[in-house]
Amino acid sequence: MQTIRLKTGSTAPTDGAARARPGPGRDLSPLLAGAATAVGVVGAILALTGSDSPLRGPFTLFFLLAAPAAALAAALSGLDPFGRLLAAVAGAVVVNMLVAQGMLAVHRWSVHGGIAAVTSISALTLLLVLVRRLRGRTVRRQGS
Repeated sequence: MQTIRLKTGSTAPTDGAARARPGPGRDLSPLLAGAATAVGVVGAILALTGSDSPLRGPFTLFFLLAAPAAALAAALSGLDPFGRLLAAVAGAVVVNMLVAQGMLAVHRWSVHGGIAAVTSISALTLLLVLVRRLRGRTVRRQGS
């Protein structure tokens, strides 16, 4: 059996100077997350309103993959980043397929219903993750 060793020491500076430096080296992940959220919301709105925009298809597809993937990635916080990304995208495809198959099985297929179902499943998953994290914090505070 193979043992995984973790590094306990850190060579990164402990003060906030390296993280707060201005310029081209700063972190762009909050900006990219905001842009992805905006694209997803626009995609959901375009699909729900029935717009004839050429952006409706790609933005809606992005929303249908990104919303469940983000919720599942939050739930899989213990994995390394690549494994979490791979599992979250695979889980998003599974959620979409299960929603489509369930709606087809009960003869209630609709675009609006599918988007609403994927949105509610993603929101519920994210809400459960947040509740679990908050409950974990309060248990740790009460125990100390």
